[in-house]
Amino acid sequence: QVQLVESGGGLVQAGGSLRLSCDAPGRTFSAYTMGWFRQASGKDREFVAAISRSGASTYYAKFVQGRFTISRDNTKNTVYLQMNSLKPEDTAVYYCAADAPPPFNVFNGAFYQEASNYDYWGQGTQATVSS
Repeated sequence: QVQLVESGGGLVQAGGSLRLSCDAPGRTFSAYTMGWFRQASGKDREFVAAISRSGASTYYAKFVQGRFTISRDNTKNTVYLQMNSLKPEDTAVYYCAADAPPPFNVFNGAFYQEASNYDYWGQGTQATVSS
């Protein structure tokens, strides 16, 4: 069982930045592929970004357009989502998710766009962008 705890959400003006964090206590964090999703009010949950176990590979949703960066620090058991140039349409609850692929599995970003391919989820953190 993996417990994921997001933080870093808040209220920011359009054009501003937020840095989300997701802590995953435990000694096996580096065994998990990590992802970020978001869900705006009244809309379906959508993929934002994913990162491989080592952090060497990343994959982003098209709408990110270079504004967001996913990263991880395996020594701190934490994955980050740096969000810049925020827009009001980025307002959502942001969730981190974890999947434990087989040891020699090659990272496939397209695979990790699907929420159903993750085993564990955090409770979410609200990010609100005002116009």
